[in-house]
Amino acid sequence: MIRKSRRAFTSLALAALGLSWTLPSPAAEPIKIGLVAALSGQSALSGEAITRGLQVAIDEVNAAGGLLGGRQLVLVRRDDESNPAKGVTAARELLYKEKVAVVFGGIDTPVALAIAPLANQAKVPFMNPWAAGTPITHNGANPNYVFRTSAVDELVDKGMLAYAQKTFNTSKFGLLMINNPWGESNQKGLTAALAAQGLTAVGSEKFGGSDVDIVPQLTRLRDAGADTLFLVANVGPAAQVVKSMDRMGWKVPVVSHWGVAGGRFTELGGPNAGNVHFVQTYSFYGKLSPVGEKVVASLKAKYPDIKDVSDINPAVGVANAYDGMMLTALAIANAGSTDGDAIREGYYKIDRHEGLIKTYVRPFTAEQHDALNENDYVWAHFIDNRIVPVGVNP
Repeated sequence: MIRKSRRAFTSLALAALGLSWTLPSPAAEPIKIGLVAALSGQSALSGEAITRGLQVAIDEVNAAGGLLGGRQLVLVRRDDESNPAKGVTAARELLYKEKVAVVFGGIDTPVALAIAPLANQAKVPFMNPWAAGTPITHNGANPNYVFRTSAVDELVDKGMLAYAQKTFNTSKFGLLMINNPWGESNQKGLTAALAAQGLTAVGSEKFGGSDVDIVPQLTRLRDAGADTLFLVANVGPAAQVVKSMDRMGWKVPVVSHWGVAGGRFTELGGPNAGNVHFVQTYSFYGKLSPVGEKVVASLKAKYPDIKDVSDINPAVGVANAYDGMMLTALAIANAGSTDGDAIREGYYKIDRHEGLIKTYVRPFTAEQHDALNENDYVWAHFIDNRIVPVGVNP
């Protein structure tokens, strides 16, 4: 009885000040946020980075009072092992058993492409903080429940060409793509980017994720006169490319998509792995914004292995997930509920948000579900095991 009177008094006092505050129920049901990601295997480092970005954002939202009248956010994770079939199983469990309000996931484009139709069918938003395949968000669904805070292949491909031309002054490009939907997406994007400048690749090759000898494909590209390689693959396969080039004694610039940043690339690829230049959406090196300083402080406080910014690796996993979660919190608040369709509409109502990667201004519309664009990319390489922007001395 005393507790009830105190709550009533608090509400009356706030009302007298012209303020309002919805006091949370002690038994308020938490809002579940799902994550399907590679939590084991060669891309496990990426899954951990995404987890940490999400968790730091969730902690921040919860510390500020939660959402929808004080409901706390909780993260529910499932491992997809970079396997589309396992990703589908994990997503179904999160959507229908755990009944998450939003599902995050998709380090690998094939996994994300497999999950997207499930999210659209279940009418639950799917926020993608990593996989860059263009068709993930450009999936033809109406309404579309798939959103992204990450790079987009068709934009990255234009950036790869521009970066190679500016940095290496080269003009004979060879394409080396992993043989899966992500590779196909980029093969189309790079071909279109070249065609827009009246250029064609001197050769285009594919290789499998389990291939350990890429010398035949590389030999054909070398013999065709390639003076730069555009590489699209995740950590393990990309490492085999670098090692195969070493065996051949062939040294040309390698400009890569960001798959190489997702794990133990320098360990697996050997000493020349550091010569590969690749795209990123964020780096913690250099002068940080107030949001960046806050996130770094939170990461250090929560995770003892993070002593400085060089330990936040890969940075894009943390940054994309953090911003994706904060934007999702705004969408849920705008929705006023955990109804999937209301949250989808809530994303469209976000006006302005000071994020980690950038200041977002109307990041999502019914026609545009990608919050980042080509102006948000930076180029990096490995120095030892650290991902460092090109030109920065850590």
